[in-house]
Amino acid sequence: METYFSIAQIILSTALILAILLQVRGGGLGGIFGQADTVYRTKRGVEKTLFQLTIVLVALFIIIAIVALKII
Repeated sequence: METYFSIAQIILSTALILAILLQVRGGGLGGIFGQADTVYRTKRGVEKTLFQLTIVLVALFIIIAIVALKII
């Protein structure tokens, strides 16, 4: 049973790393030269879906980690 939880954690952590790396930060090169990023943007489409997927992956990872701790 421990093996299944370990495999699940490895898969979830890999998916979580990919989801975080795919998210785009809108800083750009303007921040280097002192340009303020004061424009308010909302997440739409794929960006919003990826953000929500990241939250779900984090929640699943935490739940699996806690359950694995209780079983071991």
